Amino acid sequence: MKQFPIFALGICLVMSAYPLRAASIPVGQFSQGQLAGWEDKSFKGSTQYQLLRDGQTQVLVANVAGGASGKFKKVKIDLNRTPYLNWRWKVDQAWLGLNEKTKAGDDYPARLYVVVERGLLGISSKTVNYVWASQQPVGSLWPNAFTSQAALIAVESGNQNTQQWRSYKRNVKADLKHAFGEDFTQIDIVALMSDGDNSQQSGRAFFGDIWFTAD
Repeated sequence: MKQFPIFALGICLVMSAYPLRAASIPVGQFSQGQLAGWEDKSFKGSTQYQLLRDGQTQVLVANVAGGASGKFKKVKIDLNRTPYLNWRWKVDQAWLGLNEKTKAGDDYPARLYVVVERGLLGISSKTVNYVWASQQPVGSLWPNAFTSQAALIAVESGNQNTQQWRSYKRNVKADLKHAFGEDFTQIDIVALMSDGDNSQQSGRAFFGDIWFTAD
């Protein structure tokens, strides 16, 4: 299982009582060489993350070889004020031939998570994963094979757009409503990962800056 709602188990969260409020909220400032506030979470083995230059810009590069570990940041985002998640990434290659709806196929060269923490120790948390899929079509949504508390949305699929930077803007509030049929007013964690443990995949992903905006 590789779901970040479980972060709260065994982790003491020290967070502000009030969500961040601004027109634009930076979460991952990798272009500035910053990893402050980002913590590590290992599920199986280790994905290697490091800040490197890609052209003229500094980015976070993930190298995975059959492992699964990610990075997460605890940050409260008011979805009524800043519901739009913005980011860019690229991957060397997609992992073809996987059935993403099964446990054996729950691997992605690039994932970006948003987490709503709920319940004692976060045991009722909800998560949306934006993923670079193997065969699920772009725009499709499906439940995670390991837990009903997580849903996945394909923002890319297959090899058509690999080896080039791809930019995205997603309405997280709308995506959470679509996934779970409920209105959520804030998220509490943002996470990213490149994982290949279930299917023993290897590859490389590049993550650019991550931020929330009002529109």
